[in-house]
Amino acid sequence: MQHISVDRFVAFCYMNRESKEAQTMRRLQISEPAVMRLALQQEISRSEEARYDHRLHGVLLVTSGMSCREVGGVLGEDPTTVQRWVHRFESRGFAGLQDGERSGRPRRLTEDQWNGVGRDLRKPPRELGYPQNLWDGKVLSYHLAQTYGVVLGTRQCQRIFRQMDFRRRKPRPLIAQADPAAQVAFKKTTPTSRRQ
Repeated sequence: MQHISVDRFVAFCYMNRESKEAQTMRRLQISEPAVMRLALQQEISRSEEARYDHRLHGVLLVTSGMSCREVGGVLGEDPTTVQRWVHRFESRGFAGLQDGERSGRPRRLTEDQWNGVGRDLRKPPRELGYPQNLWDGKVLSYHLAQTYGVVLGTRQCQRIFRQMDFRRRKPRPLIAQADPAAQVAFKKTTPTSRRQ
C-alpha cells in the first residue's frame, strides 16, 4: 500500500481555493465518488497499519487547526471518534493510536479440552461409540456435551472443524435394495483387474 506523505496530506486538506495554485490547478473528478469513498474506507479498515495511519492523519489535521467535526467530514469518521483519537494521543502518545487487543468472546473449551477434541476428531466416531462413520456438527456437539460437559450448537461445532483445518466429508449414499453383484459388474474395473 502506498503511503502519502504527511505534508502532502495536510496541504491537500488545507488547500486555499483563493490562492494562485488553486486557481491554476485543474479539479480532478473520480468516477462514482460515493462508491469509491466506501471502498477506500473499507480498505483502510482491513489493515491494522492503515487504521493506525488513518488515526495519525486525523490527529495531524487537528494539530493543523481543523476542528474534530471538519476532520471527521474529511476522513469519513464521526467527530466523537476523532475526539477519542486526540484524547488517546494526548494521554498515551503514538501508542494510543495503535490498535488495541480485540479479545472477542473467550473460548468455551480450555486449551486441554481443545487439544483433546483435536485428538478425538482424528478417530472415527464409531471408535468413540457413536453410530456414525463421519463427524458432523451434530455428532461433535453431542460428543462435547457428553465428554467435556461443554454445550455448543451445531454451527459452533462446524466452526471448530474449520479452525482445526478439518474439511467436511459426505458419506456416499446407499441405494436401497441395491444388488452388490450388479454393482461390481457395472464398475469399469473389477477387483481382479485392478491387481494386475
